[in-house]
Amino acid sequence: MSPFTVFSFLLAVSCGGGEPADPAPDKSEPTQVKKTTLTVYSGRGESLVGELFKRIPDDAPFNVEVQYGKTAEMVTRLLSEGDQSPADIIFAQDSGHLGALAARNVLAELPQTILSTVDPAFRSETGEWVGTSGRLRVLVYDSSKLGAKDLPQSLEEIADPKWKGKLGWAPTNGSLHAHVSALRHSWGDEKTRTWLKAVQANNPTKYPKNSPQVAAANDGAIEIGWVNHYYLHRLDKGGRIAMNWSFPTPGDIGNVLMVAGVGIRKNSPNREAAEAFVAWLLSEDTQMYFAREGYEYPTRPGIATHPDVPPLKPGQLATVKQSNLADLAPTRTMLTELGLL
Repeated sequence: MSPFTVFSFLLAVSCGGGEPADPAPDKSEPTQVKKTTLTVYSGRGESLVGELFKRIPDDAPFNVEVQYGKTAEMVTRLLSEGDQSPADIIFAQDSGHLGALAARNVLAELPQTILSTVDPAFRSETGEWVGTSGRLRVLVYDSSKLGAKDLPQSLEEIADPKWKGKLGWAPTNGSLHAHVSALRHSWGDEKTRTWLKAVQANNPTKYPKNSPQVAAANDGAIEIGWVNHYYLHRLDKGGRIAMNWSFPTPGDIGNVLMVAGVGIRKNSPNREAAEAFVAWLLSEDTQMYFAREGYEYPTRPGIATHPDVPPLKPGQLATVKQSNLADLAPTRTMLTELGLL
C-alpha cells in the first residue's frame, strides 16, 4: 500500500467521529485521487531531478508544474514576487539560500512528522526547511601523479606553496561560498582571509563550476581540485584516472556535507499538498533515487549510498551548523574584496 493511500485512510478514520461510515466504494471502479497542482521553483536542474518528477506515484495528492533556474535566480524571483508568487515549493541546490528565505520569513514551518524524518544536522534549526540529499566536499585528484601519502591531510594544506600551479577551484560556485562560510565560523574571518590569500598565491586555475575541475584532474591538466564528490561518479568508469579524497582527520573542516533542500512558501494556499510533496521527497523510494541515480548522500538515516560512493564514517564530518553555511553575505564580501568575484 502506498504511503499516500495509508495517509488518506488514517485521515478518514481520525475525522470520522461518531458518524456512520460511508458505504464501501465499488471496487469495480478505480478510486480517483483528487490532485492539487503545485508550482515548484527548482534550483536543481532538470537533468538532476526531471526524471524524478516523472516518478510521482499515481495516488499522490499532487501534480507538479516545475520551473527551473539557478537557485539564486529562483530565490530572487520568489522574493521579488512577494505575496503574489505562484510558487508553492522552493527546491534549492543549497541550504544557504533556504536559510536566507527563512530569515526573511518567507518559508512556512514544517510539521514535526516531516522534520523528524531527516538527520537533525541536515535541516533548519528553526524548522522551515529540510535537506533532501547531500554532496560531500572533497578533493578530486589525478591518481596517476598522486597517492594517499602525497595528498593534503587537511583542507588547510592546499595553501602550501607545494601546490602552486597544480590546483583548481571555482571561486564563483555556490558550494564553495557555503564552504568558505563554514571556514569563517570555524576559523574566524582573519584566518579565513589569510588562508584564501595563500591559496590565491598558488595560482590556482579558475573554473566556472565543479565538473570542469573533475575533467581537468582526469585529463592531467591539474593535480587536485576542490569540488563536490558526485561529479566524479558521473564520469565514465572505463579508464577513469581521477579519484576523490576526503581528509583523514575526523571532523576536519574540509569534510563538509552540502545539502540540497526544500521549503514551502509561507503563503501557499496548497499547504497540505505541499507537505505531502516534501514528505515524498523524504520517502525511502525517493531517497534511494537520490543515492542510486544521483550518487548523492541521502539525508534520511538508514538509506544506503550508491555502491561506488563510500558511506560516511562516524565522526568524519565537520560539525557545522546549517545556519553557518547560510551566512553568505559576509563571505561574498570577503571574496569580492580579494578579487575572486
